[in-house]
Amino acid sequence: MSNNKAPKSVTLHDVAREAGVSLITASRALGNPGMVSEKTIARVRKAVEVTGYFPNLVAGGLKSRKSLMIAALVPNIAVAQFLPTVKALTDALDAAGYQLILGQTGYDHAREEALLNTMIGRRPDGIVVTGLIHSQVSRDRLRRSGIPVVETWDLSDRPVDMAVGFSHVKVGSAVAGFFLNQGRRRLGIATGDDQRASVRREGFIATVGHDVPTAVVPAPSSLELGRRALTQLLEQDPRIEGIFCSSDQLAQGVMVEAQARGLRMPEDLAICGFGDADFAAHMDPPLTTVQVDGASIGALAARLLLERCNGATVAEPVVDVGFRIVERGTT
Repeated sequence: MSNNKAPKSVTLHDVAREAGVSLITASRALGNPGMVSEKTIARVRKAVEVTGYFPNLVAGGLKSRKSLMIAALVPNIAVAQFLPTVKALTDALDAAGYQLILGQTGYDHAREEALLNTMIGRRPDGIVVTGLIHSQVSRDRLRRSGIPVVETWDLSDRPVDMAVGFSHVKVGSAVAGFFLNQGRRRLGIATGDDQRASVRREGFIATVGHDVPTAVVPAPSSLELGRRALTQLLEQDPRIEGIFCSSDQLAQGVMVEAQARGLRMPEDLAICGFGDADFAAHMDPPLTTVQVDGASIGALAARLLLERCNGATVAEPVVDVGFRIVERGTT
């Protein structure tokens, strides 16, 4: 006769008994290892393996009022410029005992709002968003929830809670000034259709002083879209001298198309990207680009969240990490 009874769940008591430690010591070894010795941690972890214990995070969260989970939204996990931020954020949170859960918005404001609603319902200990939160409904809901929020890769004088980033208007203005100082006057822009890229275009045009030929492609950008963008720009101005691209991936495509047409860089055409992707310095010629310290953004966002999670008051809730133009062979 078969036994259809569900197997008995292994508890933390079983782990403590196997490790030969008290219940509180076992709990600390798993949840707050800084309070016990390395030797004790090793014994408890060995007991976990032997017993097959798996912690009930929901129950633990209810008792401690902490989920030990941080939720993060990124536009697209394939966009290289965001990867250093995600890695630094993950590493810093992991060291503090927190796990990072990623959501992908696809540059869609409605999808962003839906994901934020889901996250708020799950009650994470903090939320990190790439860019500024666009929906006023979501902004109000987050403020009412009391969940610490860090908006990244952008700045605002009225963030939902905290922000770590830089001014996209200033980026566009700086690149325009860079081209103008080189004596280049026939300028153009190859840009994705996302909001931050559009703001950089506004800053670029404001400094140039007039509208410029523009090729708009759907985000996320790619080499293929970059080749199309240069074709469109040359149709608008065959004598174009300088192009600001909203990403290094887009700039890569512009470079490939330029070389296919026999254009020399920078003699015939100067190109500046954005993001300083790992391949930018290794192109032929190397790509001039706007460098943003994505790893610092992630580390700072984690620090702000952890301070709030530990009940501290954040002295500087808005941090401007700045940017710099890295001049290479394409200019």
